[in-house]
Amino acid sequence: MNLKTSFVLLTAGALFCAHASAGDPAVQNAAPATVPAAPSAAAIPLVTQDALLARQAKHDSALLVIDVRSPEEFAQGHVPGAVNIPQDQVASRLAEVPKDKDVVLYCRSGRRTALAADVLSANGYTRLSHLEGDMNAWLEKGRPIQAKAPPEAIQH
Repeated sequence: MNLKTSFVLLTAGALFCAHASAGDPAVQNAAPATVPAAPSAAAIPLVTQDALLARQAKHDSALLVIDVRSPEEFAQGHVPGAVNIPQDQVASRLAEVPKDKDVVLYCRSGRRTALAADVLSANGYTRLSHLEGDMNAWLEKGRPIQAKAPPEAIQH
């Protein structure tokens, strides 16, 4: 069946259903069908900065922290121990993210984290969390950072 035939059949089916249910009060009063939402970063839990620091202090081998900002942002300063996989490269670098680890994601403010989490969730990753406040809050609280650039060059 080609695309044009599929479209015609779907359209005809929709018209038939609409016409057939037009006079049926049970159908008119029925609740609309719901479609399960796709995985979303909103569904992944937040991890507090204190909880992350505590796990890092224990050298937790089940933990992987991923900074999804650009390499330039990462070089200016990042959460100690984090690895840099820019958000726009997550899909092509899935092999670098083990499914048997607790993956904590962060970016500057959260938008790229949500996009990266959606990609990972869609690829079967279930042990994901989002660093509360991302890098902005980490810096505001004076948390430790690793940097390749001199500290005075770090942008807040």
